[in-house]
Amino acid sequence: MQQPQFRIWWLAVPALGYLLIAYAAPLVYLLMRSVIRPEGVSLQLFSAFLSDDYNLRVIGNTLRIALLVTLLCLAIGYPVALALARARGIAQVLLLTAIILPLSIGVVVKAFAWQIVLRRDGAIAKFLVATGIWDEPKRLLFTEPGLVIGAANVFLPFMILPIYSVVRQIDPRLSEAGATLGASPLHRFRKIILPLTMPGLITGIAFVFSMSLSMFVIPSLLMGDRFQTLATLTGRSFLLMRNEALGSATAVVLLVLAVSVVVGSTWVSRRLMRGG
Repeated sequence: MQQPQFRIWWLAVPALGYLLIAYAAPLVYLLMRSVIRPEGVSLQLFSAFLSDDYNLRVIGNTLRIALLVTLLCLAIGYPVALALARARGIAQVLLLTAIILPLSIGVVVKAFAWQIVLRRDGAIAKFLVATGIWDEPKRLLFTEPGLVIGAANVFLPFMILPIYSVVRQIDPRLSEAGATLGASPLHRFRKIILPLTMPGLITGIAFVFSMSLSMFVIPSLLMGDRFQTLATLTGRSFLLMRNEALGSATAVVLLVLAVSVVVGSTWVSRRLMRGG
């Protein structure tokens, strides 16, 4: 009698069980807490939240900062990923170490370090004064540009690594073939490199944007309480105001935004993989 075939998907059961207990169950509780009212199931809390001008400004702050952080990470990370994929030997090892090693440092430590760097007498202010960009030292701490710079430093590896993983699989002879046909470097980049790296580009953008949406420690330490995002408002609702209903509502709104980014990026990636 033939032995029953081993089903490989059973290997995923421990991970799925952990995710159900540690991730799915709290999310279900948050969702129930935000829609279940004394009078029954109601979306009144979301209606009240979205009709408040202050809350709309908080959502705007969240989306704006996430977009700026993503754009800065993209501007820095894309060329770095190309250089990393083309590097060889010790140069590639050093670049990879410089990108991956900061991931071993906690976000809190990085945020406190950026508090020192962004001060009026910090390294950035001194550099800008020395280069003549600023006439006198200015404080970047507790400003939106300072928050964007500090957050981009934390999330930059999550932009570089997905792009690098795709670029390293591209045959360099494709660009060389375009050059033999008379294509300029810019034309080769637009027609060959950029389309082939688009899956990694979309993945990196989705990673950085979704993490920037939900960051809590970085804006708390680099901006303070006067600048609220959805994540900081959620923490404030639970920890300070003791308003679980409001905290649950803000958490669900934040979750919807983050999931929309992931689902949208997955859809775009599949369309690209199928050739449009």
